[in-house]
Amino acid sequence: MSKTNRVTAGLILGAVLGAIPGLYPASAHAGPCSGDIAQFEAAVRQSAGNPYAGLTARQSISAQLDRQPTPDSVRRSEKRLKSEFSANMARAKRLDARGDAVGCKAALDAAKKMYIL
Repeated sequence: MSKTNRVTAGLILGAVLGAIPGLYPASAHAGPCSGDIAQFEAAVRQSAGNPYAGLTARQSISAQLDRQPTPDSVRRSEKRLKSEFSANMARAKRLDARGDAVGCKAALDAAKKMYIL
């Protein structure tokens, strides 16, 4: 191989190797709790078939006063719970992207407390 071909091959190899990290933006811009977020999200996905896994919330005062929930009140509660969980996860990701380890951990912990695995 001539010197020109080796230089060209070296430049091509360098360009290819340099482009590979760009294919994985999460690893290139990982925040302080990106790994924890990814691990929790994977656990949530894996729990999809488990009937004992899912979102949970504290029992309301109304439920403690012998009032039966209506289908509408159950739907509203589930919607609120899903929204709150999503907000906690979004907040954790946003704080992680900013490099805020303490805030990210707090938001992720709040989401984890809402989900039974």
